Amino acid sequence: MIRPGNGSRSEQMKGDLQMSRIQGKTPSRQLAKEQVFVGIDVSKLHLDIHLHPIGLKQGVTNDRIGLKALARLLKLYSVSSIIMEATGRYHRLAHRHLFDAGFPVAAMNPYQTRRFADMLGQLAKTDAIGAQTLALFGEMVRPATKEPPSPSMTKLTALLVARRQVKDQCKALLNQLENADPGIVTRQIRARLKMGHRHLGALETEIEATIDADPCLKDRYSILVSIPGIGLIIAATLIAELSELGTLNAQKIAALVGVAPMNVDSGTMRGQRKILAGRKTVRNTLYMAAVSAIRCNPDMARFYQRLKETGKPYKVAITAIIRKLAILANSLIAQNRTWQSTPPRRVNHLQEHLS
Repeated sequence: MIRPGNGSRSEQMKGDLQMSRIQGKTPSRQLAKEQVFVGIDVSKLHLDIHLHPIGLKQGVTNDRIGLKALARLLKLYSVSSIIMEATGRYHRLAHRHLFDAGFPVAAMNPYQTRRFADMLGQLAKTDAIGAQTLALFGEMVRPATKEPPSPSMTKLTALLVARRQVKDQCKALLNQLENADPGIVTRQIRARLKMGHRHLGALETEIEATIDADPCLKDRYSILVSIPGIGLIIAATLIAELSELGTLNAQKIAALVGVAPMNVDSGTMRGQRKILAGRKTVRNTLYMAAVSAIRCNPDMARFYQRLKETGKPYKVAITAIIRKLAILANSLIAQNRTWQSTPPRRVNHLQEHLS
């Protein structure tokens, strides 16, 4: 259901309203042709909408009824893009519904949009201000729109998050066990640890089943696990949380992971290059793959040893291995082939054509 932007949340309109009642009037032809950027602030029950530059504000319930009314409203305008923040499961219905309705939707990292608000000097935070800021972000940044993840990908992501949470709980229990006095406390901690390990096994089984049930995920998984050092959880994390694999060049994929050295220069000063930002979960997962790769992959082991012999610290050397693994995975996905100990021979296509 749709509600006026300046009304209270409890005063929601009921039923299927006519567009004239939703807006108060039909937009002029000039407004209908103007490029509009739509910002949507997402909460559990409501969506606050701001249409820039016309300044129209509306609110809808975060359900199928409200989204249908919102889609009818937006079809009256020339929508350039819709920007919302990725807020866990609360934004997924709106993202899918509006994308299926034919609108370009970008689900942004809240960190980026918050930094944008800081740049504007916008310190206050309300739902209406948030929607307006997102609309301005869309106009100035023009973020790339993206199809929402498939149900299988959404499920896989949720399973990986649940597994990380159980792992963290098990780690905390182990720390408690070291300081616990023998007796009932120790027995209860051990019982919870045992249950946590059972839950980890069940989650890993479900992760594998989810990948096997989706042909697209299964193909990517087969390619990734062919790389020495990458197993079930690392491959699943790359599939779910680095979906850009195979679509970007080496520099961009390394930057997404957060292992691309960034310049720190100013004037004549040339600072030490450092890695910045990136997706921490993916980077942490690839760290474990890198540790394994320098033991079981001769090429990675030789590369790592060369770096150590030239005096590179452990962190620098292992980061370089992480970067090589990310680029390798990206290349294999792009070429749709599994890893081979001997790289495939490059064919001269002109000679092949003439032969």
